[in-house]
Amino acid sequence: MRVTLALTAWTVSVVSSYSYAASGLPDIDNEAFIKDCVRFHNKFRSEVKPAASDMLYMTWDPALARIAKAWARKCQFSHNVQLKTPHLLHPNFTTLGENIWSGTQSIFSVSSAVTSWYNEVEYYNFKTRECSRVCGHYTQVVWADSYKVGCAVQFCPQVAGLTFTNVAHFICNYGPAGNYPTWPYKKGSTCSACPQNDNCLDNLCASPQRDKLTRYYSIVYPDWPLYLRNRYLSLFFIVSPLILILAAVITILVKYKHLVLLN
Repeated sequence: MRVTLALTAWTVSVVSSYSYAASGLPDIDNEAFIKDCVRFHNKFRSEVKPAASDMLYMTWDPALARIAKAWARKCQFSHNVQLKTPHLLHPNFTTLGENIWSGTQSIFSVSSAVTSWYNEVEYYNFKTRECSRVCGHYTQVVWADSYKVGCAVQFCPQVAGLTFTNVAHFICNYGPAGNYPTWPYKKGSTCSACPQNDNCLDNLCASPQRDKLTRYYSIVYPDWPLYLRNRYLSLFFIVSPLILILAAVITILVKYKHLVLLN
């Protein structure tokens, strides 16, 4: 029994340590990270002023997340040059958008990064479509036609173009891209200009057919993942029976050896 408990405790400690990167930043398949990226984007999209009549509900896209991760690993505070040829990057979109946030690792959270992008609204004039300062991050977050998002955060000792160190480098890619010369969304009563057969979900236009929500997020319960399991917990469930069998074999061998010595 002591052997079993010791081996089980060791397995738990190994799985726990494996589930956290050395930097403490989440990977692109971390469920909490995915949910935060989707939730905070949709929160701000649903609250725009003036109200939007055609704002699409945004869902997670793992291919976009992989694109964001690959570029984030470059540790450069600049846009991905390959976005100019998106057909080489993503099978479903001919244009891709991108937002970048960098800060010290200690202050990073999805909410703080997406909020900082949205707060550029104060520099954007909806009537004239003019920016008094930088506001392209805001307009991409609330671009009505962008309905897929994939994000990644990378630990960088240093990011080219920045002076501080130990950086959390956060990138989100969007499909299709926004920020071309027009308004980011149509002004009007919420959901009044949704595509045909869409549902109105939290002031956003949602469609299971368009979003292909067979794996990642439910329309009815948008905060709940479907079929997306925690790989570390799954690893524990796979390994633990093997550990218990090994422990039982060791226990039997020890007892058998003890009986032989007594005889």
